[in-house]
Amino acid sequence: MKPAAVLIGPPAAGKTRLGKRIAKILDVPFVDTDARIAEKHGAISDIFATHGEPVFREWERDEVARALTEHAVVSLGGGAIEDADTRAALAGHVVALITVSPEAVEARIANDKRPLLDGIDSWKALVARRQPLYDELATFTLDTSVGPMDEHAERLAEMVRAAA
Repeated sequence: MKPAAVLIGPPAAGKTRLGKRIAKILDVPFVDTDARIAEKHGAISDIFATHGEPVFREWERDEVARALTEHAVVSLGGGAIEDADTRAALAGHVVALITVSPEAVEARIANDKRPLLDGIDSWKALVARRQPLYDELATFTLDTSVGPMDEHAERLAEMVRAAA
């Protein structure tokens, strides 16, 4: 078994919202690796504060590996691709890079409590650092900066079906 699609991309690009919609269209389960980590270990911001990023990344690597064995639409946390084992595990999968412009994401992260984000400048720096990895892994890219999420989901479902 393997996922119908794996969604990667920067924080607040819409991976979870889009993933739930596309899973429904494709009639498969939806798996959010960050949600699984939070279910097991508590809020991600608390994990970072209490255990640190290295522990979070270890738990994340384990959840990604588990999710990649399931027939589902799988959404990865924005930084999951920084792990070399995770990048290697993504080989052979349909990987959709979900992007968003800084202008569109600024409102989405205004009151956000995500670790590693402290406003739009830190988001831009994070994305710039990760962009080569995102590009290397992506089967195709979908931008969610403008337009309804339902339309993006329909378009992404078509892309996934074509890549299958």
